[in-house]
Amino acid sequence: MLARAKAIRQGPFDRPYLLLILTMLFWGGNAVAGQMVVGEVSPLTLTFLRWLLVSVFLGVLYGRRVAAEWPGLRPRLLWIAAVAMCGFTGFNSLFYVASHDTTAVNIGIIQGSIPVIVLLGAFFIYRTHVGWLQIFGAATTILGVIVVATAGDPERLTSLAFNPGDVIMILACLLYAVYTVALPNRPKVSGIAFFTVMSMVAAVTTLPLMLYEVYVGSVIWPSFKGWTITLYIALFPSFIAQIFFMRGVELIGPGRAGIFVNLVPVFASALAVVILSEAFHLYHGVALALVLGGIWIAERHKLR
Repeated sequence: MLARAKAIRQGPFDRPYLLLILTMLFWGGNAVAGQMVVGEVSPLTLTFLRWLLVSVFLGVLYGRRVAAEWPGLRPRLLWIAAVAMCGFTGFNSLFYVASHDTTAVNIGIIQGSIPVIVLLGAFFIYRTHVGWLQIFGAATTILGVIVVATAGDPERLTSLAFNPGDVIMILACLLYAVYTVALPNRPKVSGIAFFTVMSMVAAVTTLPLMLYEVYVGSVIWPSFKGWTITLYIALFPSFIAQIFFMRGVELIGPGRAGIFVNLVPVFASALAVVILSEAFHLYHGVALALVLGGIWIAERHKLR
């Protein structure tokens, strides 16, 4: 009876697996949204509008929280700005630029390499112990990314004939990995106050990028469809997903929650095929298996 009563009292915000699965679904959907918005709003303008909207949402809801924790944030503002420019400004800008030259399936699979890049970054920066199984897992994941970037054709590797969008997405993943590796050194404040300030930094630092599009004449102001997708990106992958992820980490810990990130390339690939009717080739399947398999090997060894 007590267990039943506890289950009845448990709300959706107390179910970590539901929250984390929805988070990965929203993040996977971001790859599809990036494709759907091509031609409806230019990529750097989209990035600015995304973080402008998110910073407004967070400022309204958590502005007082930020003010209360400002003494812990103010001394680290330069550090916060640098990290936000890598993980929010740089990653998202390159993400949407890449969407113009590659598919959502490719973006999703390449994005799946981030955990392994973070593992390698932690080794080089913090000298975190990395075993042979983790090295093997990392190499397997990187091989999967190479399979995507070469479309399964080894001759492209020897001739360095890569899809520009895939290369841009790899650079985006490197920036997000830098952001992730830096997070353990973040200010000792609440996650939501930290996220709110970083979103505001992202809004400010993406404004010059949008103005650059205006200057060179490549800006595309949002159409009605563009605004609809921009609102989706701001509300779901950016705002709700981050809140859900922080709550999931709070409930089950970062180690267990981090494993759910492996679902992002799965959801991105499935949504791209269903919504965009993108082709899913054999090399995509091989690459997805290599990326997920490599992450599984690395994470399984790490959690022992």
